[in-house]
Amino acid sequence: MTTPHVWNFFRAGGFDQVRLDTGADLLALKELDQKLWAALSCPVRGVEFDSRTLELIDGDADGRVRANEVLAAIAWAGGLLKNADLLVSGSDELALADIDDSSKEGEQLLSSARLILNKLGRVDVTKIAMSDMSDMDKFVAGLQFNGDGVITSAQADGVRATLDEIIRCAGSLLDLSGDAGVNQEIADRFFAEAAAFSDWHARGESDAVILLLGEQTETAAKAFYAIKDKVGDYFTRCQLAAFDARAAAPLSRSVEDYQLLAAQSLSAQSSEIANFPLSGVAAHQTLSLTAGVNPAWQDRLAQLSAMVITPVLGSKPALSDAEWQMLCDKFAAFEAWQADKPVSCAEQLGITRLREILASTDKSLLDRLIAQDKAVEAEVSAITSVERLLRYKRDLFALVNNFVAFRNFYTGREKAIFQFGTLYLDGRSCELTVKVEDVGKHAGFAAASGVYLVYCDCVRGTEKMSIAAAFTAGDSDYLMAGRNGIFYDRKGQDWDAAIVRIIDQPISIRQAFWSPYKKLSKAISEALQKLAASKSSSAEDSLIKAAADHGKALTEKQAPKPPFDVGKFAGIFAAIGLAIGAIGGILASVVGGLLNLKFWQVPLALAGLMLMISGPSMVLAWFKLKRRNLAPILDANGWAVNARARINIPFGTSLTGLANLPAGANRSLSDPYADKKAVWPYFLAAIFCVLGFLWLVKFFILR
Repeated sequence: MTTPHVWNFFRAGGFDQVRLDTGADLLALKELDQKLWAALSCPVRGVEFDSRTLELIDGDADGRVRANEVLAAIAWAGGLLKNADLLVSGSDELALADIDDSSKEGEQLLSSARLILNKLGRVDVTKIAMSDMSDMDKFVAGLQFNGDGVITSAQADGVRATLDEIIRCAGSLLDLSGDAGVNQEIADRFFAEAAAFSDWHARGESDAVILLLGEQTETAAKAFYAIKDKVGDYFTRCQLAAFDARAAAPLSRSVEDYQLLAAQSLSAQSSEIANFPLSGVAAHQTLSLTAGVNPAWQDRLAQLSAMVITPVLGSKPALSDAEWQMLCDKFAAFEAWQADKPVSCAEQLGITRLREILASTDKSLLDRLIAQDKAVEAEVSAITSVERLLRYKRDLFALVNNFVAFRNFYTGREKAIFQFGTLYLDGRSCELTVKVEDVGKHAGFAAASGVYLVYCDCVRGTEKMSIAAAFTAGDSDYLMAGRNGIFYDRKGQDWDAAIVRIIDQPISIRQAFWSPYKKLSKAISEALQKLAASKSSSAEDSLIKAAADHGKALTEKQAPKPPFDVGKFAGIFAAIGLAIGAIGGILASVVGGLLNLKFWQVPLALAGLMLMISGPSMVLAWFKLKRRNLAPILDANGWAVNARARINIPFGTSLTGLANLPAGANRSLSDPYADKKAVWPYFLAAIFCVLGFLWLVKFFILR
């Protein structure tokens, strides 16, 4: 029995995550229950990771890397290395001595690695690196045979003409060199269709009944079929006239039909004339080949006479119904032969050229070249495998620590592969930013994360992209659509960023505490602004009206103004008095309540009042902040996150940096343009002092 692997876990994000530190950990990963994996799949695109490596891992090329594909990559790479700990090194160099050549695949891979170094002129080098693979595509494409089974004109010296004709007739595939060529399937199809066409043609050549006019049969047949239906129509009409004499006149078309033509500009090529009978209809009538023929069909009838009737029946002025039936019978065999004609892409080359190709050794030469190319498939594949092994050695460890566990994200030592860069906006830096293809689609699902998300369109020259950034510290007072910032991607490139959409969620407990007061302040401010605007508008209207009334008084004698009616305004004064009295009563109740408290109870009462106002907002924010989850943000981007990857308050705060002065910086508090200090805080302080004095008087003197 084998000893089970001992796993190490760490707690982060509200769930247990596996520590992967050694090659043994990676090789044993297939034994770890996938319910303990942080993610089960991720997209090949849209992550900050080498896309070529992910494409190699993506075995089914569906654009997604899944858990089983990661395990297959680890097993493959681990089986070709003598020491699995090399997979955690992160190095892009590999010593040839570290390749395990005990298997056939390992032996072939080692041989290919040496071949690459030899081609690069590095015979004495014992290591191969990713930099050596930079021109591998050109290297493979430059080989005489590259293993893809496609032969181009450059490789087909002896059969170049035939190969070009095959490409023209049967199509082509692109070789790794980028040139057009043919593979075994295309070549076999061409030669099979060429042979079938040649056999069919030979059957006609050997049968005099089929080719009744020899080499001229095909040309004569075209003339025959061009007018066959019209001649058949004519003799059928004559048969009907023989059946009933009354049919002859209408079958030859009526006078009215000719009258309709009389008003037109006529042409022998017009369809109206072509629809008339081939000749005059009468019982037992022969078809004249020289006179009395419908002008629209004269040329085709003349060709029929010259190419078919004369060679078969001799020179004749007219054609009878029986003779016509004999001609139809003679062409029946040819017609059946034509119906059996196979579909062949090679027909366009002509029977003579086809028989030259079939009689030559071109097919065997081409087959041999294709076989030679396929013979090096394993060698060329091993060259690609060298690149694959180097990439896996460099990248697999980083991938599993962003896939099986979110170690990079939660430890903060390195950025996770889904963190696309840093957004600087509103005096903050946001580290949790993901690339987004469709803002609307992403926002529809990512809202379930409970994270305050800002979507930005980023522009750099002609390049454009969209991102979603998480704001997890500070407040949202000045975050609004249209605000601009700068986004730095992982390569250090800067992009102009503009907010286009916001998912509003609580950012912090501090923000929730001040939120009611800010809302009250905003409401009062807006009310005062509305009142001021209303009064300003009323004053302007009154001023305009007064000016107009004054101008009118200068031109007209106005009636004396009525005396001031005190009683009319008594109700208004009474209402104002009641309002002032109510406000005074409230203030008196508050002051009286404070005076009735003991000295140490006053701060507690004030704190309780503030908690009563801010408490509900803070509690609601606390519950929402506790439920913040990374999974919906990634799932909306095509991930399959397998854990409840929470972003609690302390960790969330670390993801957004606030503006702070550097340590040891000198700061001057003198601002020559600072706003004048408000007087009302001093009045409030004076009121509290008076309240305090009254309380002391009550406590020490009136007690």
